[in-house]
Amino acid sequence: MVLKEATILVIDDDADVLTALRLLLKPLVKSVVTEKNPSNINAQIERTGFDVIILDMNFNGLVNTGNEGIFWLNEIRNERPETAVILMTAYADIDLAIRGLKEGASDFLMKPWKNEKVIETITTILEKKKSKTTQKKHLNSSLDIIGESDVMEDVFVKLKKVAPTDANVLVLGENGTGKDLIARALHDNSKRKNKPFVKVDVGALTSTLFESELFGYKKGAFTDAREDRKGRFEAANGGTLFLDEIGNISLGQQVRLLTVLQNRQVTPLGSNESIPVDIRLICATNIDPSVLADEKKFRKDLIYRINTVDIIVPPLRERGKDITELSRHFVSLYAEKYNKTPFTFDPGFISKLKKHDFPGNVRELQYVLERAVIMTDGSVLKPEDLVFSSIERSATKSKSATSLNLDDIEKNAILTVLEKNKGNVSKSAKELGITRAALYRRLDKYEL
Repeated sequence: MVLKEATILVIDDDADVLTALRLLLKPLVKSVVTEKNPSNINAQIERTGFDVIILDMNFNGLVNTGNEGIFWLNEIRNERPETAVILMTAYADIDLAIRGLKEGASDFLMKPWKNEKVIETITTILEKKKSKTTQKKHLNSSLDIIGESDVMEDVFVKLKKVAPTDANVLVLGENGTGKDLIARALHDNSKRKNKPFVKVDVGALTSTLFESELFGYKKGAFTDAREDRKGRFEAANGGTLFLDEIGNISLGQQVRLLTVLQNRQVTPLGSNESIPVDIRLICATNIDPSVLADEKKFRKDLIYRINTVDIIVPPLRERGKDITELSRHFVSLYAEKYNKTPFTFDPGFISKLKKHDFPGNVRELQYVLERAVIMTDGSVLKPEDLVFSSIERSATKSKSATSLNLDDIEKNAILTVLEKNKGNVSKSAKELGITRAALYRRLDKYEL
């Protein structure tokens, strides 16, 4: 990332400092935003994603020991861990700045600063960020799987380890979580990436179609077989075969599939000759693992064949901060598609999204945001621009109303108050009867 493409946020309660840095950086970067009140940090971050935040170490309020900068550094790291933070401090607070480096700050500047040093520091950080981003995206060179939450990091670690091998993989997860993206990432980062990637929705195949689609047939094998046709196993030879909805196939289909996997060869319908196949198998299902463990519904010997490694794709409701990044991605995508000007988010917009249970997961989020982009006239997306289907809304309200879990009750109360106050943390904390710091700890706990 070059300097001219960067977005910078400067936070300091000294108006002269804000003015000086704005005048210095404005001609050099894409945008520079200044903020006097650190309580507005989260709202600013929600409204505009920043590449670098320049944060003063001392503010009036909170505490008087010089630890304000450390407190707000931790808040930024919790909300947007990928955002680089530069601390500003006087010479007397150099030890505190070093502590900030240990807690995740990218660098620090001493007041009074030299303009050349400010520019050099920002440029170095941006170059490091670009290098790290490139390394992270190397895992999947053909498409981005967006996710910064802890649960998605676990998925990425497994992907990195499993992709280069030929191990069969079972991808588990609810509808709409992106199991097909995981399957594609496994192929694109394997030794077979230049060979075919063949996907089959086996759950939709009847018994007859199951055999002809997967194993192929010879001319005259049945009434409509007017010519020889390769099956999906043969078409994927040398590459990857992705069998989606594997949990929905019958026991009879499971037996036929198991035979092929054991022998590594297929016999087309209407033929007596077997054809060797070399495929890497990836399967996916939204069926609960406990159902797959029931031998009356799924053969254990087949499970062992297809499940050398399993990857569980978490539902969107467990991915916390990923909702913000996914929203930015889809809104940008659809703004370009429908020739709309770039959008920013009202703080309550993201709060409302995070409050929704998303039974349809990422796919549902995608459709909701596409609808919002199409129907919105302005350039700021607001909570009222989000319209969920009546079925989804009823399911979410029903689950929320019947849950007596204390964490669920507390989380819903926080989301309701934040939405009411349009993301203003100070007002929300006061209404909830807790301190601002206590509210921030709960926001971190629930990844809000």
